[in-house]
Amino acid sequence: MRRLSTLKSKINLIFFISFILLGAHFILFFHFSKHELEETRRIQEREITRYLYDYFLRYGKIDYAFLESQNVSVIKDKNEIAKIEFFFKNKKNYGADRYHLKRIMFINNDRFKIMLENKNRNYLPIKTFVVFLMFFIIMVAIYMWIQKSLKPLANLKDKIIKFSHGDLDIQCISENNDEIADVANEFNNAVVRIKELLNSRHLMLRTMMHELKTPIAKGRIASEMLSDEKQKQRIIRSFDRLNFIINEFIEIEQVTSKHFELDKKPYLASNLIEAGIDKLLIDNVNKHISLNIVDNDIWNVDFELFSLTIKNLIDNGIKYSDTKNIIVEAKNNKLIFSNKGLKLKNKIKTYFEPFHESSDSMGLGLYIVKSILDIHNLKIDYEYLDGNNIFTISHI
Repeated sequence: MRRLSTLKSKINLIFFISFILLGAHFILFFHFSKHELEETRRIQEREITRYLYDYFLRYGKIDYAFLESQNVSVIKDKNEIAKIEFFFKNKKNYGADRYHLKRIMFINNDRFKIMLENKNRNYLPIKTFVVFLMFFIIMVAIYMWIQKSLKPLANLKDKIIKFSHGDLDIQCISENNDEIADVANEFNNAVVRIKELLNSRHLMLRTMMHELKTPIAKGRIASEMLSDEKQKQRIIRSFDRLNFIINEFIEIEQVTSKHFELDKKPYLASNLIEAGIDKLLIDNVNKHISLNIVDNDIWNVDFELFSLTIKNLIDNGIKYSDTKNIIVEAKNNKLIFSNKGLKLKNKIKTYFEPFHESSDSMGLGLYIVKSILDIHNLKIDYEYLDGNNIFTISHI
């Protein structure tokens, strides 16, 4: 049924049925015309037979001039007569049938016996074939015209698919004057505007990052000059944290805008979890995070992005936990994050949207997690069990 749902399939089906109906109509008309001509010839042959009989009764002879005028000839060859008599052996008085591609009339009555060849041929009117051929040619021409008109639609579909995969360098300008051309041109205008907006966005982000990184770099250099070692290390960590957040923000922007090429390699689950924890930059890790590595499975992922996913899940788990603690487990090719707390008020899908508006909104955290897992062809599931919010990363 999927194939019959497309516009092209419907048009093909309509024309297929139309051609069948046209052919069926011609065949029926052909048979009807043929039957009508046969009946006309039978009537003619009976009239000839009646005329010959009446003429013989009146004048005692066969009217050969009449037969010639009716394009009917007398068979005189004795051998052929014998064969025809055998062919019409079941016909006593009259018979008319095809014999060796000839139309033969056998007349045998109380006055005379004669065999005739009816040389008249039944020709179907040439107009019938001409009309059928004209209809057929017109329908084929209309079909080809419609198919040609729909070709730009297939090209537009290919361009839309490329655009959906991130190709912004497409062009689908059409100089035609139909509705498909209007749609193609409007889509092309939309692509141009989106491309301009993205370029402006990238320019703004690059400018903003540059303006932010410059004072951070200067501040870090200045902090190296502090004499108080403890204070110096605290300020350096703060600047490193700011620099890390900016770099992370750049990665988030690339992921969410779908302009990121994965550098996938195999990593142990323990290494990925450890990298995610390091990104948190928190003191006293053991106080907030409980690890349980049952199966140290290998995950084929982009190290930086996947560790960012783990970092966001742990960060949310700690932030929204009643105990400010989260349990991270690795087992059965799954990564499980669970924390004590209230059950989420809305369906989990709503939390995968950016800046979900609710009292328990998690900001961009889960949106980033879902975006990264999607490009890895991984999935995340949520369940609430025994007072625990449980998020599970697994393979699709």
